[in-house]
Amino acid sequence: MPLIQVKLIEGVFDEAQKRTIVERLTDTMVDIEGENMRQVTWVLVEEVKSGHWAIGGQPLTTADVQALAAGVPAG
Repeated sequence: MPLIQVKLIEGVFDEAQKRTIVERLTDTMVDIEGENMRQVTWVLVEEVKSGHWAIGGQPLTTADVQALAAGVPAG
């Protein structure tokens, strides 16, 4: 029984987007394993507090991710 863990920085995705993430990841596992596995495929979405996630030793905030998604260069 697959368990898919997704960690996101808080405030980046709204509830509808998180539902879409869950649905599409489940569908992907079903595509791989077969429809019988849908009912036992778990998806766990965890949000990490803004600034509590770091890349290259630098904290990443909700605003940083939103800027990245908008195409604003880092730095």
